[in-house]
Amino acid sequence: MESKDDSGGLRCLVTGASGYIGGRLVPELLEAGHRVRCLARTPDKLRDHPWAGEAEVVKGDVTDAESLDAAMRDIDVAYYLVHALGSGRDFEKTDREAARVFGERAKASGVGRIVYLGGLTPPDVDERDLSPHLRSRAEVGRILLDSGVPTTALRAAVIIGSGSASFEMLRYLTERLPVMVTPSWVSTRIQPIAVRDVLRYLVGSAHMPAEVNRSFDIGGPDVMTYRDMMQKYAEVARLRQRLILPVPMLSPGLSSHWVGLVTPVPASIARPLAESLRYEVVCQEHDIAEHVPDGPGRPFSFATALSLALQRVREARVTTRWSSASTPGIPSDPLPTDPDWAGGSLYTDVRELDVDASPEALWRVIEGIGGDNGWYSFPLAWAVRGWMDRLTGGVGLRRGRRDAQRLRVGDSLDFWRVEEIERGRLLRLRAEMRMPGLGWLEMYAQEGEDGRSHYCQRAVFHPAGLLGHAYWWGVSPFHALIFGGMARNIARAAVQGAEGVTK
Repeated sequence: MESKDDSGGLRCLVTGASGYIGGRLVPELLEAGHRVRCLARTPDKLRDHPWAGEAEVVKGDVTDAESLDAAMRDIDVAYYLVHALGSGRDFEKTDREAARVFGERAKASGVGRIVYLGGLTPPDVDERDLSPHLRSRAEVGRILLDSGVPTTALRAAVIIGSGSASFEMLRYLTERLPVMVTPSWVSTRIQPIAVRDVLRYLVGSAHMPAEVNRSFDIGGPDVMTYRDMMQKYAEVARLRQRLILPVPMLSPGLSSHWVGLVTPVPASIARPLAESLRYEVVCQEHDIAEHVPDGPGRPFSFATALSLALQRVREARVTTRWSSASTPGIPSDPLPTDPDWAGGSLYTDVRELDVDASPEALWRVIEGIGGDNGWYSFPLAWAVRGWMDRLTGGVGLRRGRRDAQRLRVGDSLDFWRVEEIERGRLLRLRAEMRMPGLGWLEMYAQEGEDGRSHYCQRAVFHPAGLLGHAYWWGVSPFHALIFGGMARNIARAAVQGAEGVTK
């Protein structure tokens, strides 16, 4: 395709940039050297993305022809990544009208190519007999292919990446239920694909020759049942193998309510997805490789895709910022703009206080924590937790600390380990006591007003299975006493220390 951009890149329009795929596609297109314009009904939703300053954002809607004309001006490639799923019972009608208007305006504006991401459908099932979700996805693809604009319609089954609705259903079901009575669709064969491979195919599709106007099946190398996927998830997430008991009487409608009870995925999304799981969705061809070649090890295996999706927590790459608007390292990471139910369970306890002492005085207390100085709240509770840890084979509180005043990364600190230290600002500890999950404790010394400081404290817990959730809720009633008292006493110690230095 000939570029209209003097810099050599294509001019790309991305719809659905606030969604799961769109929010991850924009930075990939920018990195590939393309210019990006995003169409959004509410542009403010995109302002906190790390790439917000590099992409143009225009206000509009895919059903509004006038706003589409403005958005498509001088565009080479238009990405159609919107879907009315979850918007109500008439989502098929909304999808149909939006696709028709989008195709018409793309043709009128001289757009060189439309790239669409839809759903993989079984070849032996009449489209009229498909679930509303899959039927709508197929219809949208057909409308765009018939628009008169060369179109690439990618068809994927389950996308594996933190934040994908299908993946989050898999995550929550597996993590929360060691024993499951499931619908018969757990035995249906599926061909999942890593979000990184989906993005690679989307970016590569922009350069297809003008004569290409067709759909492409995209998937990973593994064909497996939903049961296999849950067991593999348990293995990669280091959970015990799940006991899965399929029963035929659980209809798709009933199973969607069951999914809604167990997972935080909204019922308006969970129901159509659950209804679609009864269909076998396996790629019938891999022709996409003729235009977007697969390198070594690509597409990713299901196990690799899972590892990438879970890597953020496994490697303890929790955010080091107090705000949640951190830049994701890889496309399979959660984005700050993902729905609240995306990214898996991550429990937090946050405490903040203004302190009548300098940040330096506050930092001295933070860096001196543990060992003989203790943990500044309810010593008996900390001692009991240490004894319990030793009784279960853990290290307890006996390790103390290497130096009474200074810490460094890697130091043991009672039953914690120093994971990160930014001298004068941040201390992050990783829990090494025995518990069903991963835990961190972060303490910040920040500059306040009039020579004062601001203390920020955050406890983070990532539960491992149902026992992990039970553990957090079992100890949470004591958090006000333990963590609340800790924050107040650290602030008080900083003030007393500052007064002692003054005297």
